[in-house]
Amino acid sequence: MNMTAEVSIEPYTLLRAALALFKKPPAELESEQFTKARIHASKAYDIETRVLNAKEATGVIISDEELDRAYEEIRSRFNDDESFLETLKHNNLDSDGLRAALKRECKVNAVMDKVASRTPSVSEVEIGIFYHCHPEKFNIPEQRTVRHILITINPDYPENSRENARQRLLDIRLKLKNKPYKFPDLALKYSECPTSLQGGMLGVFARGILYPEIDAVLFNLKLNEISQVIETEVGFHIIECIEIVKAETLSLQKATPKIREIMQERYRRNCQKAWLSGLPK
Repeated sequence: MNMTAEVSIEPYTLLRAALALFKKPPAELESEQFTKARIHASKAYDIETRVLNAKEATGVIISDEELDRAYEEIRSRFNDDESFLETLKHNNLDSDGLRAALKRECKVNAVMDKVASRTPSVSEVEIGIFYHCHPEKFNIPEQRTVRHILITINPDYPENSRENARQRLLDIRLKLKNKPYKFPDLALKYSECPTSLQGGMLGVFARGILYPEIDAVLFNLKLNEISQVIETEVGFHIIECIEIVKAETLSLQKATPKIREIMQERYRRNCQKAWLSGLPK
């Protein structure tokens, strides 16, 4: 996409809009996408200009240290200066242009934080009301930590035919019958899943996330129990349940920090939106 006709749009704002909307730089956008990104960038730049012209922006100064951190955060995404500067050039930017754009962005963010600081603190009464009005949000389902050993089915390899894959896993399970503590070692040695490098550790799961065949078995295992051979679409598994976290309903006391965080952030956004809507056009 040729951007020479769009020099009136601040390049960094256009780049930011393109990445936000389409996860691609402007030069890689189709014509319709580019138009949408340009409109989005134009609106964003206009809002930022209104923010910077507001009385709340008076006295807001971005230090060299803050600007250096913002600049270096972007620079650190590249392997070397050459690729970094080439990318800037490809997006109609250079080092000085990027620093200027970042200084503007930092100042806008600082002004918005200043406005949000007016937000009143969430009260204990409000937290209590939220808790009792949304009980479903505080019901934590039972979760289980599981590890597995997988032998895949692949007819192209005799040892991975359906019959042989199942028999191989039956033999592994037989070894575990008397030495269950060997599960991580045998997973590392035999499992054909990348999790073998972590001793077969799959992770912590609630119901309904893993394959249905595994799910049905996992939530009927006792702690530290090893399953029979389970077949799924990817092959044969044996699993071990190594931790059970019982379902619970969070108490108001436990839920309070998260509720406060959610509500305070909502209040901040509403305060900022109300302030923006009152700015001169």
